Amino acid sequence: MGVVNLELRCPPKVHGVAADPDPDWNLDSLLSELNALEKKLNASSVIPVPFTKNQSRRMAKGRPSTFIMRVSDDEIDDLDDTDKEETSTSLVTRKNFNFNNLYMSDESDDESALEVQPYLMDEGNSEEAAFFELMNEYQLEVKDEIRNQISALETNLINGSEKSASALVRVEKYRDARRDMDKKIDTQYQRKLAEALDNHLTAIQRDHELKSQIEEKKIKNDAAYEEARRKEKALHEEKLRQEKAKAEAEAKLREEAERAAALEAERKAKEAADKLAAEASERVARAVAQQEAVGLHTDGSLANSSSQSEKIQSNKTKKSESAGDVVKAAKSALIVEQGRLQKFKEIDEKNREIHINFVQDFSSNERHVARLIRQIRGTKDNVRSKASELVKIFSNPACPQSISIAAFARKVVSHCESPDNAAFACAHVIVMVTSKMPHVMDVLLAEFHMACIFTVPKYIVYSKAAFESKEAYYKALGFQEDNGKIENVKDYLKRLESYMRLYGALVQTEPPGFQNAHGLKEGWAWLARFLNTLPANVYTAVALNAFLQMAGFALFRRYRRQFQKILNVISEDYLGALKARGDSELKPIIAEIQSYIEDKKFLKEPEGRVMQDSLLSSVMVPESDHGYNQSNRYYY
Repeated sequence: MGVVNLELRCPPKVHGVAADPDPDWNLDSLLSELNALEKKLNASSVIPVPFTKNQSRRMAKGRPSTFIMRVSDDEIDDLDDTDKEETSTSLVTRKNFNFNNLYMSDESDDESALEVQPYLMDEGNSEEAAFFELMNEYQLEVKDEIRNQISALETNLINGSEKSASALVRVEKYRDARRDMDKKIDTQYQRKLAEALDNHLTAIQRDHELKSQIEEKKIKNDAAYEEARRKEKALHEEKLRQEKAKAEAEAKLREEAERAAALEAERKAKEAADKLAAEASERVARAVAQQEAVGLHTDGSLANSSSQSEKIQSNKTKKSESAGDVVKAAKSALIVEQGRLQKFKEIDEKNREIHINFVQDFSSNERHVARLIRQIRGTKDNVRSKASELVKIFSNPACPQSISIAAFARKVVSHCESPDNAAFACAHVIVMVTSKMPHVMDVLLAEFHMACIFTVPKYIVYSKAAFESKEAYYKALGFQEDNGKIENVKDYLKRLESYMRLYGALVQTEPPGFQNAHGLKEGWAWLARFLNTLPANVYTAVALNAFLQMAGFALFRRYRRQFQKILNVISEDYLGALKARGDSELKPIIAEIQSYIEDKKFLKEPEGRVMQDSLLSSVMVPESDHGYNQSNRYYY
């Protein structure tokens, strides 16, 4: 790198400031030093003081002080070609500048720190002045170029800043616009989503409503169909019951007529026998009187007349003894039965008069009673509600009470034959109703006695003199006739057990707050009369077993040892009489009664005796009378 040395003569200090630069300065360093010098001068004085030339520079020690400037080749390379030539020619050798006559520039503008004022001039040397002018021009050009570049850079910077700011503004506007657009799009999307969801939910709700309507319509149709079917079935059953009741009534009328005819015949025979005896006695008296009158003794004719009288009296006694052997029952039981039947007869006659005098049909009231009895279940609320509704029916002025009472008694007894008959629950309803209307109990018991003679208790022994045929005897026992054919023994025993089970449940039922008019006292009397008068056979055995199964628990709790004594009598005497018959068909019933006594089943409370607080599933599913299988036990 070439270096150009410029030697300038400068005074050592100007106003206390060293003017001799560092020999190693370059152009930039020189400019910086000049700017610093100008600042110091300006700072020391309010008005800048120009340099003044006092005297010419003198050579120190034979030669003037020199100012050496070193310019690098790189700085020269920055100059254009003409400047390079001028600089190379003028700066080949060191030049001496005289600073004798110096002046300060009057111009002190604040354009830039880089601006160099021609503070030093040498009047006597034109070359130096020319060189100084060249340098000054060059510096001015450099300054202008630098100023232009700085201005261009500032302009570019300002333009860039403005562009950046404009771009940022546009970006902000675009972002705001985009945000607004996204918000609008999001709002529209949310609205469309909400509308779609609302439409979907509306469609689902409409489908559910449609399905609900279809299901409801289906349920209503099913209910209507079931109701129609039930009504049809009820009408059919009611028709069958009416036909059956009519047939039974006709049979009873025929039976009563036959009994009346038999009694009339017996009465006539008795009158005839009495007449014959009176005639015979009269004849004997006449004969005695005649014999006394004529003094003749006719022993033979007297003996014949006496023999004839004794024969008639003997026949009369045999007939009365035959009639007394047909019915086996305690006299007190027969008297009570007769009183109940008399009340039933009065009710029945009253109802017949009502049906004759009134055109109104009371069959709907009877169907209502029958429906309530069929709906009886083993819960407290159920039995209370059914009993309350039945009492309301009895108090209904639209229907005579006698008709409601007769319907109640008839439907309760007929319901015994139903497979879903809840005996204990039905007994609770009976006691609740009869405790408020006591006269209903006698009518109900009369219906029981007519349906089952063992509820008296009473038994009828077959006698050819008393019955025209076996069929008449079976009818007297309670066998039913269907199409002119008597039912078999198995069906009869099945009905007999159902009647006795309800009767046994009735005598032991004592609901809290209600008085049973036919309670345990009557049950104890029934058991004593039964064992004292009735014979041991399959009919009485079935009746006794059913009664013990239902009422034995309550009888033991009331009578304790007395009841155990009764059981001992049954075990020893009654079962012994059954076994003595040697009938293999009696073995099942004998085994069941014996098991009841030996296993002390009377200590265990019967199932269904206590009413449940709520309806259980076992109550909803009808079984064969609370766990008792009434078929295939001991019916043959």
